[in-house]
Amino acid sequence: MMETPNRMGSQTGLERQELTWIAAGITVFVLLIAFVVLAREVSSGATQSFDDSVLLALRDPSDLARPIGPEWIEGSVLDLTALGSSTILWMLVAAVTGFLLLQTRYRTAIVVLIAAGSGEVLGSLLKRVFNRARPTVVPHLRVVYSTSFPSGHAMESAIVYLTLAAILIGASRDRSTKIYIFVVAALLTTLTGISRVYVGVHYPTDVIGGWIAGLLWAFVCWLAARQFEGTTHIRAERTKST
Repeated sequence: MMETPNRMGSQTGLERQELTWIAAGITVFVLLIAFVVLAREVSSGATQSFDDSVLLALRDPSDLARPIGPEWIEGSVLDLTALGSSTILWMLVAAVTGFLLLQTRYRTAIVVLIAAGSGEVLGSLLKRVFNRARPTVVPHLRVVYSTSFPSGHAMESAIVYLTLAAILIGASRDRSTKIYIFVVAALLTTLTGISRVYVGVHYPTDVIGGWIAGLLWAFVCWLAARQFEGTTHIRAERTKST
């Protein structure tokens, strides 16, 4: 007996959903393992030589207080590092949340707030757990107060920019727009992390750890949002706002 097209389509949809969740589970597992391995190496001091060499390579050997490159680069990098500050990120989150509320996408606004807030709390907890001192091999170009691993700027920028990108990608229809949104979010996250090494307030492994943790948490929030979407009708909000 032949299956009806509707039934076959339903089965195909279920298979795709199952494959999506399997791939998601593998991704989360790989990111978690990567962070654990890196954290273990950092805690044991195995990465210290690499970290110091990168920081020194970015400074003038005759004056470690001066970063390499023309003076305008230093000013530009100091501006870029603000992209990962709590002030800028929460201003962005507040602006996006306000937009979503005006569009009556209340549940999506909640997802954005939870992702940003929980990410900041998680970052603070991880810093306390590892309690790594800030770099001392070069002078800092920015005043810092917290511990070093993982980089809060790298982690929180990854969470906020990638979470917002996921929402925009979900609302976009053509592939080129989706790719553009992802590239912009990834570029902002990357520049923020690199800037923290350039100004000497983080080791490279701090930033890598922040990127991994941020990507992991953004991915977890995305999965939670997809589940939330299926059970509380965020799709209906999208329809209402268009």
